[in-house]
Amino acid sequence: MSPSPTSLSPISFSPIPFLPARLSSALVLAPAVLAATFLALAPAGAASFDCAGARAADEKAVCDSCDLAQLDVKMSTLYGVVTRLVAMGQRGMIQDAQRAWLAQRSTCGGDTGCLATAYRNRIGQLEAALGEIYSRGPF
Repeated sequence: MSPSPTSLSPISFSPIPFLPARLSSALVLAPAVLAATFLALAPAGAASFDCAGARAADEKAVCDSCDLAQLDVKMSTLYGVVTRLVAMGQRGMIQDAQRAWLAQRSTCGGDTGCLATAYRNRIGQLEAALGEIYSRGPF
């Protein structure tokens, strides 16, 4: 007499053959749970400045938004490149413009739309300055 389908005990599959199924499943899921925990605890983005010291509303908004943090890093990178490629006199003017831009950015407060527009405008200015430098090449 053959056993009925309801009387058979379920076969437990172990992804790691030498461990019991329950322990093996836990070990397989552990890295995914650990990664999800780290991602949940990580800040939204990595801005060009230390987010631990962010005090102003605009700084906090940049630290809380991955998109704004990416714009901030792009702007900061362009600013660094441009200031290194120009002569001393122009460098001072670019630094003054950056300070003025930071003051203008602070008027946005935590308004992410305003901040994104401010970043895109500044990135455009820095890209234009870089284009002007490139047009005088070769280096």
